[in-house]
Amino acid sequence: MTPFGFVLICFLISCVAGVLGSLLGLGGGIIVIPALTLLLKIDIRYAIGASIVSVIATSSGAAAAYVRERLTNLRVAMVLEVGTTLGALCGALLAGWFSGRWLYVFFGLVMAYSALMMVRKRQDENAGERSAPWADYLRLHGSYYDEAQDREVAYRVVRTRVGLGLMYVAGLVSGLLGIGSGALKVPAMDLAMRLPIKVSTATSNFMIGVTAAASAGVYFVRGDIDPFVAAPVAAGVLAGATLGSLLLGRLPGRTVRAVFVIALLFVSLQMMAKGILR
Repeated sequence: MTPFGFVLICFLISCVAGVLGSLLGLGGGIIVIPALTLLLKIDIRYAIGASIVSVIATSSGAAAAYVRERLTNLRVAMVLEVGTTLGALCGALLAGWFSGRWLYVFFGLVMAYSALMMVRKRQDENAGERSAPWADYLRLHGSYYDEAQDREVAYRVVRTRVGLGLMYVAGLVSGLLGIGSGALKVPAMDLAMRLPIKVSTATSNFMIGVTAAASAGVYFVRGDIDPFVAAPVAAGVLAGATLGSLLLGRLPGRTVRAVFVIALLFVSLQMMAKGILR
């Protein structure tokens, strides 16, 4: 394959990853890493390094648009980042103590269960009546304009403490297994805290960019970021993320939820397969 063909394929694959990453709040790694390693035979270390860069690009490309459209709940993001950061630090410290094989299988099953739970229709009608002292005190409730419904949608945030605990678990998984935690953040915000699915994915996009930026320096120092791979991946993901940010507001919430469930099942199968074949 010529260098131009290699760069073009990387760019096109990354565009698709960027669209899905910005729509679902997962980052582009779930598509970029398998594509680079299986299709283009790139060393896994460089694929992971390019994936870290792609997560920052996804967040950068989508975050500004989502904040401008009031889809991102910045207060929720800042509160939950405390749990995620603490979990990531603990996971990094514990990573050398546990065998990753069964952890991959276990968390693959957890994500499959989360996907099935998200298929079930949420009972949101009583959410406004629930007591939410933490969310009230921190003023976490919000609203956004839904283009698909052509109306302003107000929502209340509930069970903030449960959300913080789940974010700690998400960070712990990220630190232990070296994966992005967007696949756990979105279900936590959607199912436990009762944020609308669009707000959950937009807020997750903002959060994963902060987390990835912190770890990118480590990968760069290790020499795991190859500019020849990372540059077209970042450019493609940025273009795809920009397109995805335009689509999210126009798509019905049911469509976003359905695509997210499919992606979550794909990630869970990947993790279980990686654990079993490890």
